[in-house]
Amino acid sequence: MSKEIEDHRNFNRSGNEPFSSVLEKHVSRRDMMRGGLGLAAVSVMGFGSASALAAPDARTGMKGTSAPGKKPLTLAFDSIRGAKLDSVVVPAGYTAQVLIPWGAGLTSDVPDWSDDLEMTPEIQANAIGMHHDGMYHFPMNKGSASREFLLAINHEYIDQSALWAPKGGPTNARSGDRPADEVRTEINAHGVAVVHVKKQADGRWTHVVDSPYNRRITNATEIELGGPVAGSDYVKTKFSTDGLLTRGTTNNCANGYTPWGTYLACEENWPGYFVRNTDRQLDDDRLGVSRGRGRYGWETAAGDGSEQNDEFARFNTDPNAADATGDYRNEARAYGYHVEVDPYDGSRLAVKRTAMGRFRHEGCWPGKLEPGKPVVFYSGHDARNEYIYKFESRAPWSPADASRPGANFDRLAIGAKYLDEGILYVARFDADGRGEWLPLTPKARTQDGRLLHQALNLAADDQAGIIIHTCDAADLMGATPMDRPEWGAVDPTSGDVYMALTNNSDRTAEGTDPTYTNGGSRVEELGVGYDTAPVNASNPRADNGAGQVIRWREDDNATGFDWEVFVFGAAASDPDNFSSLTELNQFASPDGLWYDDRGNGDGILWIETDNGYDPVEEYTNDQLLAVVPKALERDGNGKAVVNAHNQKHLKRFAVGPNGCEVTGIFATPDKTALFINIQHPGNWPASKDATEQTQGSIRPRASTVVIQREDGGQIGV
Repeated sequence: MSKEIEDHRNFNRSGNEPFSSVLEKHVSRRDMMRGGLGLAAVSVMGFGSASALAAPDARTGMKGTSAPGKKPLTLAFDSIRGAKLDSVVVPAGYTAQVLIPWGAGLTSDVPDWSDDLEMTPEIQANAIGMHHDGMYHFPMNKGSASREFLLAINHEYIDQSALWAPKGGPTNARSGDRPADEVRTEINAHGVAVVHVKKQADGRWTHVVDSPYNRRITNATEIELGGPVAGSDYVKTKFSTDGLLTRGTTNNCANGYTPWGTYLACEENWPGYFVRNTDRQLDDDRLGVSRGRGRYGWETAAGDGSEQNDEFARFNTDPNAADATGDYRNEARAYGYHVEVDPYDGSRLAVKRTAMGRFRHEGCWPGKLEPGKPVVFYSGHDARNEYIYKFESRAPWSPADASRPGANFDRLAIGAKYLDEGILYVARFDADGRGEWLPLTPKARTQDGRLLHQALNLAADDQAGIIIHTCDAADLMGATPMDRPEWGAVDPTSGDVYMALTNNSDRTAEGTDPTYTNGGSRVEELGVGYDTAPVNASNPRADNGAGQVIRWREDDNATGFDWEVFVFGAAASDPDNFSSLTELNQFASPDGLWYDDRGNGDGILWIETDNGYDPVEEYTNDQLLAVVPKALERDGNGKAVVNAHNQKHLKRFAVGPNGCEVTGIFATPDKTALFINIQHPGNWPASKDATEQTQGSIRPRASTVVIQREDGGQIGV
């Protein structure tokens, strides 16, 4: 989630034990058990250390996964210094190219870009959207997978000042009715793009205009509902009286992908697009549906003479008819899901997979894939004091369902097989370094011994109701509130899972009283959040703007896990610089993560940032760092895996332009091209060369950037 649109309110009133308390107890317990050496002295899980590779962990019996006798990967570039420039900075010997910036045409009738190009609904519907975020690649055929593929990419939100720059900004941005065509254009700037890209003979990349695979899915596109919520009374509307369809996907942040070759777009800060002022429901308050006016005021265009099929009215969810089939009281309940897209088949509607939970999904990362075992996906709810979730399919994985590039088969039917039935879990982290996955099913037992469906006043078989109230169900089950769970990443060999907990600058010291927006208990009761709150689920540090990355490994029984802190963000000068970061790798607000599997149990963990922590922000723009987990030795710092003895293996690889967030990441299968996204830059790009410094002032455009070595070798090594 971009900090540009972060909702600082705290909607979690559960009172569950926060992660900060768990972490403090965990570290203290390790200090006592290991004579002051702390949790990092010996791996609880056998993660990564050289000693763990040689012998099983004494308690879990797990071994490391590097090939016997194989030396871990080494990062073969020098860590670059921080930068504050209107350009992308990469190591010596590397190039960076701008690809598919906002407004790039998918069809030949889209005008060439200019700083004074005025966007229209038609142009934006056939062009790359705004604010690139999560993305993934889907090969056209196996033999050319590293040279030509379909790129699926999220467009998270909009910058109205850039979108409407030629006319001096948006009309009636804060009050009054919005013009219908401005709203349509903004709706079309959101969503997902599928674009055909390929590498040219000169080594540069381009997109194929007018490719039959090029496609936009916007916040107006018709989408199916799948899973337990589909067809239920919870999602019946005037548009879909049977509750099987909805329109649009919005605020898609991170992403996922499936082993059968589909893309998962993840709806994150969607509640702010909807308004509900009367008869508010439990989930409206728990998730933060707007009062008064939506984020961009789209609902104010309702009643315009050109409005078709309530395209604007649907954003106001106040009841105004005899039942739900006559209004849009349930419209927001069709949002908050993972959206499955078949990038190869534009004739098929995307599907919202409701069994995987309804909340502010940051992303969706597939776990270790094993034949005969369930397919697993992990997801975080990116907000203060929210939770980490796991979905486990009912159907066991069959390799016969694996993706076959270029083959014509029903990928969405396979998606229904694995994603429409299964168990949704939420995580509890314990102080002893253990954790438990708590099932969110009607007959699960809550902390106080009730059946979950009874605690939520639902019927005994109402899984759809559990999904609609995912967050309330997680509260009742005793999940551990975390500090803005961002992206995750999975080592496909060991199954180790990494999750970024990005920051919480509003935290006060433990034991202090919270203060509330506008003051008063009535405001708290209505779900309006904290101005400040004591340290909780995510960090052991008050006023923590730096964040951290945690790591866990599942037990064989799939309901228990071991966990530890992998690395703490910090400025080099911080007194609580627990990972001993230096000027050459200091970072804060870890956000995007990607595990770059290099085979034989080795890989690179890439870490992207969305920084707002002053000591680091004053030194450098947002950045991309790399670390090889298997290369890390441990010492006795008692805090994290990355420490004073091994943090030299954590290196800064790239720095983005002023004002940006670095996000979205993958590499081609041959590892010779690394793709990242530059979101909301302030004054960039000046040309197709991402490293060119902008001179003067230009209309900023979010863009995908392709980083390659000048000698054509593999990235990073």
